[in-house]
Amino acid sequence: MTERPLPLVLLVLISCLGPTGAFPQPGLGCSGDLEYMSGNVCCLKCPAGTRMASPCTRAGEEGRKCEECDDGTFTEYANDHRYCFKCMQCRPDQEIVRACTPTRDAECQCKPGKFCAPEQACEVCRKCLRCKGDEELVRNCTSTTNTECKKTQASAVSASANGWVIGLSLVAALVIGGIIFIGWRRRRATDSRGSSHDRPEAGKHEPCPTDAGSGGETQRLQCFSVPWQLVRAKSSAGAADECKALQSLSSSASNSQHSLAGPPSAFPAPPPRAGPPAPAQPDGREDVAFPRLVAVNGEESLRKCFDYFEEIDFNQHKRFFRHLGIVDNVIRSKDNLPYEDKIHDLLVIWEEKVGREATLNDLLRALLDLNQRRTAEAVKEKALADGHYKVDE
Repeated sequence: MTERPLPLVLLVLISCLGPTGAFPQPGLGCSGDLEYMSGNVCCLKCPAGTRMASPCTRAGEEGRKCEECDDGTFTEYANDHRYCFKCMQCRPDQEIVRACTPTRDAECQCKPGKFCAPEQACEVCRKCLRCKGDEELVRNCTSTTNTECKKTQASAVSASANGWVIGLSLVAALVIGGIIFIGWRRRRATDSRGSSHDRPEAGKHEPCPTDAGSGGETQRLQCFSVPWQLVRAKSSAGAADECKALQSLSSSASNSQHSLAGPPSAFPAPPPRAGPPAPAQPDGREDVAFPRLVAVNGEESLRKCFDYFEEIDFNQHKRFFRHLGIVDNVIRSKDNLPYEDKIHDLLVIWEEKVGREATLNDLLRALLDLNQRRTAEAVKEKALADGHYKVDE
């Protein structure tokens, strides 16, 4: 067996040890959580609430000088930073949950009545949704979640009670109608039996008693023939009154072109129904007397009144904006917003479209045209009460 030279073996060993890092390198071994590298020396980090003014010169020392953070700044962990971090400032639509300290940043949240979802960029707090008249509250609004509502469903008990009420009403109506019909039939039968004994021969007319006139002259009145269902035999004492009543009835029937040949009605005819009262104004508009308002601060007054239009009925808001000239595509583009924000954004679009001619009177007139006078009155009262508008004298 051939022996290899010793220098060649040493060269192979050195080449193997080189890439594996068998020889120590300066600066390795600093703890990442507690130490930092300064040149070839491992220095201890400054504690939370302080910053490093200058690094250490010997291994295992803290920074040569660690200074406390100034007011309005903080460091939350051990660090080797030369500057502390600036504390967060809450926006006007937020409130402070926890004040800033030297070791912890401030915390803010949306003010009551507004929210900001944590999974979204919270650039502005949005107004919480309010449940409509046909909805009920499921969960209240918080600083991070919106209000949750669901449609109100009529209970089975209420539906059953309504069904019983309707059924009983129908039964009562049928019973009352049957009683009236039976009474009418019995009265007709009684009248027929009474008249069959005293009915005069067909074609003959019984003369009426004579009435004395003022000049002593007398007139003999002849009774006219009427259906025997309506006439009963009368005593001689009441014959004069009956003939006079029949003559009056005949005259009235002749003037109104009605025939008395048919049988009597089971129910008396109802009195004529009065028509709707005439409108107070010639054009019939109920909002003629609605006052005209004057802005106190011009366009600024109009914008401050936009929030009042949240009172518009949800089922009427699309008609309202169509009436103002906003097309359906623009209205649908705001459907993803809460109802109050949708109303506000569409009013801003309307104002930009109309320009300087836009006034609160135009919006109130649109509500009146859609028969939403109650909402128009509410908006007007709020605008006057808050001092944004005054009545034009």
